[in-house]
Amino acid sequence: MRIFKLLSVLLDYPGDGMLEAVRELAAGNPLAMITSTDGTNVLDQAEHRVLADFITTMLARDTTEIQAEYVQTFDLTAEHSLHLTHHIFGEEKTRGPALIDLGEFYRSYGLKADEKELPDFLPVILEFVSTLDLDEARVFLADVAKVLKVLAENLEKSASAYAPLVRIIEKQGSLARLAA
Repeated sequence: MRIFKLLSVLLDYPGDGMLEAVRELAAGNPLAMITSTDGTNVLDQAEHRVLADFITTMLARDTTEIQAEYVQTFDLTAEHSLHLTHHIFGEEKTRGPALIDLGEFYRSYGLKADEKELPDFLPVILEFVSTLDLDEARVFLADVAKVLKVLAENLEKSASAYAPLVRIIEKQGSLARLAA
């Protein structure tokens, strides 16, 4: 599902290439791009609007400013880490086996993870989820929904523009629990 791939891109480091690709895809109409990306209507219209507003705001800002905000938000504030096992284990040694297990799980689905990034990095998780069918994706996200909830709350406390994106992802995992 391409909508999870888009969320992965939006939560990854906003390098020049990424920003240019989003600018090109959005072509002045982010809402239309999001609607076409979410062809199976995984997200509702309000969530489409949230993503469109995020993209519009992001593309209106200076690249250096966006990159500095990203680094400050995710790289320099531990409570905002996009490495989800960090919220469970911190830097404990028990985090290593969890990362290995997650990497092996990806490989069992045929996904070759980016070796430059740990498998618990939220954009990597979303990349994996984008290869699953919707029910599988939601079940997988349900397994990390509690961590996503904590991450979203932490981002909301600091009034981060990224908080609504994490809430959208958290909701997808919550939907699996409601269906069970």
